[in-house]
Amino acid sequence: MANKIKAVFIDLSGTIHIDNTIIPGAIEALKKLRSTNAKIKFVTNTTKESKSSLHNRLINLGFDIKKDEIFSSLAAARELVIAKKFNPFLIIDPAAMEDFEDLIKTNEESNAVVVGLAPDKFNYEKLNEAFRLLMKGASLIAIHEGRYYKRPDGLALGPGGFIKLLEYSANVKAEVVGKPTEKFFTTALDGISPSEAVMIGDDVRDDVGGAQAVGIRGILVKTGKYRPDDEKLITPPPTKVVSSFVQAVDEIMNNMS
Repeated sequence: MANKIKAVFIDLSGTIHIDNTIIPGAIEALKKLRSTNAKIKFVTNTTKESKSSLHNRLINLGFDIKKDEIFSSLAAARELVIAKKFNPFLIIDPAAMEDFEDLIKTNEESNAVVVGLAPDKFNYEKLNEAFRLLMKGASLIAIHEGRYYKRPDGLALGPGGFIKLLEYSANVKAEVVGKPTEKFFTTALDGISPSEAVMIGDDVRDDVGGAQAVGIRGILVKTGKYRPDDEKLITPPPTKVVSSFVQAVDEIMNNMS
């Protein structure tokens, strides 16, 4: 952690909160981190709600977070849909629909299938409808390919398995836009050198592995979806492994002093 830290990227779900439960000490730790000159950005694969809804929920939980500090895979997917002039068939949670409503042409057939985390839509009929569009030549867009995530009642399936199902059945390859893709992290850097940034997250592959692949240091927290020995799943291993976001902030501040 020798290089000066100019940017701190923070995952949301599992790192500072789990649904509406705050990770102990996270609000205070974020306030402490804001006392530095580091640029803070919340980089998230959360697709269950729109950016506005997510921001409002975080504010209501007590976090001091500005809306423009949130860089989400939903936003990256929207940019891709616009850039490629897609008319998307959406398999996303209803709470996230507002980020795409203005892009849907109801009088034209969809030419792209966009998949996020949408538990209520991962049923045979909806997936079969997507499959048929893919067989007609539609593109497959994965907002992210998370294997699983943490809910208050335990671990739960992410969208990754359903995306692999569609890839296998339609013999296509999804374009992934969220973490851990290189483009997602380089866009988040916004001109800052990777060696001057650090990523804090609970997902060893998507958060830490993705960040370290582009030269950003990675701190893995043992909250959220973390499982024992996760740090052994990637090479090189995380820069640091700590118990929670609170210790991650302490580690960063100790290396800034």
